Amino acid sequence: MTTNTHRDLRLGVLGYGLRGSIAHTAHRPGAGSRVVALAEHDAVARAEAGKAFPAALITADHREVIESPDVDAVVVLTPDHTHADLACQALKAGKPVFVEKPLDISIERCDELLRTAYETGSRLYVGHNMRHMPVVRLMRDIITRGEIGQVKTVWVRHFVGSGGDYYFKDWHAERRYTNGLLLQKASHDLDVLHWLANGYTRQVQAFGDLMVYGDNPHRRLPGEPKHADWHENANWPPHAQRGLNPVIDVEDVSLVNLRLGNGVLAAYQQCHFTPDYWRNYTVIGDAGRLENFGDGPGAVVKVWNSRSPSYNDQADAQYHVPSADGDDGHGGADPLLVDEFLRFVREGGITDTSPVAARMAVAAGVRATESLRAGGVPHEVQGLAPELVSYFENGQDASARL
Repeated sequence: MTTNTHRDLRLGVLGYGLRGSIAHTAHRPGAGSRVVALAEHDAVARAEAGKAFPAALITADHREVIESPDVDAVVVLTPDHTHADLACQALKAGKPVFVEKPLDISIERCDELLRTAYETGSRLYVGHNMRHMPVVRLMRDIITRGEIGQVKTVWVRHFVGSGGDYYFKDWHAERRYTNGLLLQKASHDLDVLHWLANGYTRQVQAFGDLMVYGDNPHRRLPGEPKHADWHENANWPPHAQRGLNPVIDVEDVSLVNLRLGNGVLAAYQQCHFTPDYWRNYTVIGDAGRLENFGDGPGAVVKVWNSRSPSYNDQADAQYHVPSADGDDGHGGADPLLVDEFLRFVREGGITDTSPVAARMAVAAGVRATESLRAGGVPHEVQGLAPELVSYFENGQDASARL
């Protein structure tokens, strides 16, 4: 497929749920891209999409979008368990594809997706927007400059203050749709952890449980829509939540130990019933450590690289997390993510997001979930076929095929 760089890229969107915001961000009539078609099976969401994109084709059938000759590229924003199937259909139709993270909910489906992109030559892009978050970019820059030496261990804590609202009131609460929140939610942090440590997980061991929301009897009836106040700060404390999903069988707290292929040791913790909502990263090298305090604009990343007999609040260096245009709750990452996707569709080349890294984040999450549900037994994480690694790490250039 060829695209004309002098007109807007015509985007076909699949899904208009919580990440429908990506469609809004990518809709830039006259400035490079526009949504011309959107498929959504839910009638209410479909009606909302019609209001948001009045000039677009709005349909319940994803095939109308994928097969449309008026669509240059496809954006997949549907629930996780549908990602690989829909993306493979679009790739086989010769369309470049944006897939929201995670790639899918199983390692096998992810590998099928990457293999399809490899065999068709259609471009595949993954929506790991945290690689564009200013706090993550800042930490990576500090590490790359060598301020803490060579990374040896990484500790990540994720306080999911709106966990009860976002993850236990719809399909996210069910294993059949997400596998588990160590995959669905943690794929962000596992990808960032891998990026900061410059390596991929090879062994995991995890514990976790459904400690709070499993005993809450205030569930919606099957087929009943989410309540109007499903996301409110007043939904507190956690046991006061109402209108939870009829089925809840994923864990609401988890702890993971990871060994990366380059020897780095890491730990990840996730809790869905904390009062605050943010991520805390501690990265320790052989010549210092860094830690972020807050993860949005105005937060600070502190670096200690001299010895001290006790905690030094001032640290040796402090870097303020910058603001970005169009702050969307991800520190302005989504517009930058869309910018990179559009450039990739038009020009190809290397991108900061990586299908290989996205697959490895899913693989670590899958094996960690298996370990958790097996009582903490360590699990190995298999790598990706070498020819796929080479292809994607070389910007999906056909000449990189073995």
